[in-house]
Amino acid sequence: MMSFFSTLQDSTCSEREQLLQNPLIAKALGGDVDRDLYVAFLSQAYHHVKHTTPLLMAAGSRISGNREWLRNALAEYIEEELGHQEWVLNDIRACGYDAEEVRRSRPNPETELMVAYAYHVIDRVNPVGFFGMVHVLEGTSVAMADEAAKCIARSTGLGSDAFSYLTSHGALDVQHVQFFENLMNRIDDPADQEDIIHCAKMFYRLYGDVYSGVDPRDARPLAA
Repeated sequence: MMSFFSTLQDSTCSEREQLLQNPLIAKALGGDVDRDLYVAFLSQAYHHVKHTTPLLMAAGSRISGNREWLRNALAEYIEEELGHQEWVLNDIRACGYDAEEVRRSRPNPETELMVAYAYHVIDRVNPVGFFGMVHVLEGTSVAMADEAAKCIARSTGLGSDAFSYLTSHGALDVQHVQFFENLMNRIDDPADQEDIIHCAKMFYRLYGDVYSGVDPRDARPLAA
């Protein structure tokens, strides 16, 4: 019998491939990213990464008491994710841009909608469905973060201090994916499995929209 993690992978294959074909990823891996575009990407990353810990806390607070093991897993994620939004801001500073201006800015509509959908899933649908977002963000990081960082560094001339967000997630999330796989294989409720798959499909689409909404013109006024 196929494990649920394998089912999740197979069920979202087309959505994953569509995301990985996004023009922004093609530019990053093709060495066609300048500093403005990279900082514009980091700015949107900041606006969703800063919600990671609150979202994990919200999901954990809504997990039923008979699944304490799942709440404990969310607590482990929280411990790992604390403060990562500040890494993004540090990278923006290392690029020579005003990170505090990014902190005060509003997210693009696409980013705001993805975050809003995550809260909606937790609050109104099924908190376990939030693992669909975890699957998308961590899986995407493992697939491309390290290589994208190397290619962007070559095309921009930026040093390693401008890539703490990408490189940490590329390396770190390999371990996270194994942890996530083991966790998903303990989800045996068909309704939970269906919600996770549905939410993963949605997050692949929404995350692709976030990439498509990144505009280098948004970064220019942020230069320090």
